[in-house]
Amino acid sequence: MRSIHETLFALLGEEPGIKTLVDRFYDHMDRDPDAATIRAMHPDDLTGSRTHLTWFLVMWTGGPRTYLEERGHAGMRRRHLPFAIDAAATAAWMACMDRALEETVDDPALREALHDAFGRIGAHLQNS
Repeated sequence: MRSIHETLFALLGEEPGIKTLVDRFYDHMDRDPDAATIRAMHPDDLTGSRTHLTWFLVMWTGGPRTYLEERGHAGMRRRHLPFAIDAAATAAWMACMDRALEETVDDPALREALHDAFGRIGAHLQNS
């Protein structure tokens, strides 16, 4: 049984595990025709996007606060306001993340908890 003190950061394999999750997510977003709308919201070169999401998730899961140190407060809603994010965009994002979670997170309960958390964040970011 896991200790109650284990962080989500540790359960995901710390920074290397989170980086793998993020890379899988962006690989799906980059290739999946159903994700074309959200892919168009990103720069052609996804290097920075991969780095920023990795840093954010590292911090969000209880790891080092590199994101905060490098980019300041996350301000997720403010950072996403320039993009028209509707229910379809959120669903496309979630589909890519769900595939990435399936490939990188062995524990079904952890996958479900992350799906639920990401879904709440996605709903919060919808602005159209």
